Amino acid sequence: MAAVSINVTTVKPLGDRVFVKVSPSEEKTAGGIFLPDAAKEKPQIGEVVAVGPGKRNDDGSRTPVEVGVGDKVLYSKYAGTDIKLGREEFVLLSEKDILAAVS
Repeated sequence: MAAVSINVTTVKPLGDRVFVKVSPSEEKTAGGIFLPDAAKEKPQIGEVVAVGPGKRNDDGSRTPVEVGVGDKVLYSKYAGTDIKLGREEFVLLSEKDILAAVS
């Protein structure tokens, strides 16, 4: 079996999927207490790196994805598939799992 090299530029989401780079989790609390890895919560904000062409309708046309590359988004806590490429973490989500665009 041939080895496949995967990086951010080679990932192209299909349908209404969105590929998001996860924002780093908080290292310490507001009071200044450093958090161990086990106590850190999974971040729910990230930056869109790639989007699919959109969901296919019954007539064969596509509904484009509402977010674009470079948008910051807030997504559901347990949504998507976690992917680690090198030291960076990503999540592959369906568009319905995105809750809001963040300014």
